[in-house]
Order: sequence, then structure tokens, then C-alpha cells
Amino acid sequence: MANRLKVAVQKSGRLLDDSLKLLKECGISIDNGRNQLKASARNFPIDVLYLRNGDIPQYVQDGVADIGIIGQNTVIEKEKNIKEALALGFSKCRLSIATPRQTDYSGPQWLEGKRIATSYPNSLRQYLSGHGITAEIHEISGSVEIAPNIGLADAICDLVSTGSTLFKNNLVEQEVILRSEASIVQNEDLAPELQQILDKLVFRIQSVLTARKNKYLLMNARDEAVQDIINVLPGMKSPTVMPLAQTGWSSIHTVISEDRFWDIIDSLKDKGAEGILIVPIQKMIL
Repeated sequence: MANRLKVAVQKSGRLLDDSLKLLKECGISIDNGRNQLKASARNFPIDVLYLRNGDIPQYVQDGVADIGIIGQNTVIEKEKNIKEALALGFSKCRLSIATPRQTDYSGPQWLEGKRIATSYPNSLRQYLSGHGITAEIHEISGSVEIAPNIGLADAICDLVSTGSTLFKNNLVEQEVILRSEASIVQNEDLAPELQQILDKLVFRIQSVLTARKNKYLLMNARDEAVQDIINVLPGMKSPTVMPLAQTGWSSIHTVISEDRFWDIIDSLKDKGAEGILIVPIQKMIL
């Protein structure tokens, strides 16, 4: 039987949806496996294992799964012998300490002797130790944000994305312990043939992630304005310039990071660019 890379993903939630979307953009077709433990790709040598999020680092360390797609915060918290193969740039969040809004918080030393509720005791313990703080850690799972309201804790340590949950519970984010995003982690002793499959997968993913960050930019301009426009373009190498059917006009094509486009749009127009189009890129190989 041909070697197949076993990929562990969260069995439900936003991270699962983003992970499957990424694999699909890589041209990998996964049979529907949400209601089963395992699903296979039809056109790439991987099997997907749907597992509890907190169990994935252990499974990857033990070799039950070869790789996992998981948040860096979980990897850090579980402290397993696995290594990161690629940061993915989505599902970004931060692990933070928050206190009730009315608290007269004065800095990390305020936490001395306080009760802190969290689902991330190891990460919190490491942070407190690094600041020479002794506090009482209450480890709970789920609904950490209600702990101060019911008198269980003076503060919480929990994941924050938009901050809306903290706001709804009258809490204020005070300290950021760590920042996290989704990543691919792998077993440290991956067999060479499986490492080759992983390398191919990482190559595909990198081309998709690079494409997401960049757009294809097209515009028209009079020939005498072309050089001025090129001078303000922060694109890849030299832009492509092609003559239009109308004499004296050219079409300019380049690739640009999407966040830079809005910085230079006024300059492009001032230099004479017209008919400006920005087009999504499906794949981008550097």
C-alpha cells in the first residue's frame, strides 16, 4: 500500500472549516468525513483524522497522526515534542489576561496573590513565573469569562480574538501573554517518504498563502506616463507593459500586495493610470 500522510484536524469549529478550505484551494479533494473519524483524499496521498483539538499534539507526538493543523497556542500549552512545519496566517488570536472593568489594574504585579481562572494553566504559569508572580490558578474548561462575575476568580487568562466576549462580560484585556495563529505541526521523527509528501503539501500551501496576500494589478495609461507609473509600483521585479490597439496607449500589468494597493492608488491616478483593475490570484509560485 502506498504511503499516505495522516493529517489531524479539529473535528469541529472555525479552524476545521479554514483547514479544509485551505486543502481544497491546494487542489486536494477530501471525502466528507465530518461525521466519521477518518476521511481520505482522492487525488493526494493524505488521510484526514478528525480529532479533539486538545488531543492533536499528543497524537502527533505519538505518531498516530503524522502532522496536525492546530493553533500555536495549543501547541505551546500542551508542551509536546513536536515541531512547527509552517505557520498558516489564519485563525489569529492572542492569549491574554483580563480583569473586571472596575478593577484598578496597575500592571502584572497586581496579579500577585490573586485568583486567575484559565483553560491554559501551563502558559499562564510560565508567564507568572517569568514575572516573579505567585497567584492561585483555577483551571476550568469553557466559559472562563464568567469566572469573575460569579466570584470564582479576580482575573482570567483566555483567548481573545475580537474582544467582544470580554466586552459583553464587563472585562478589560490587560496583558497579552502570547500571540497565536494556525500552523502545521509534525512528528519529529517523520519517515523520509512521509516527509516528501509533507514537503509537497507545504509547497502547495505556500503558493496558496502567497496568492492570498497578493493581487494582479492591471491599468491603462498614455505611453508618456508609463515610466512615472512604473516608478510608484512596488510589484514583482519589472511590470509587464503591452501596447493597446489605440495608438499612444499601453496596458501595465504587475503583482502587488493587497495592503499596498490602497497606499498608492491616488499616486497611480495622479500619474495618469486609468481603467485600474485588481484581480485575485488563485496560486502564486515564487
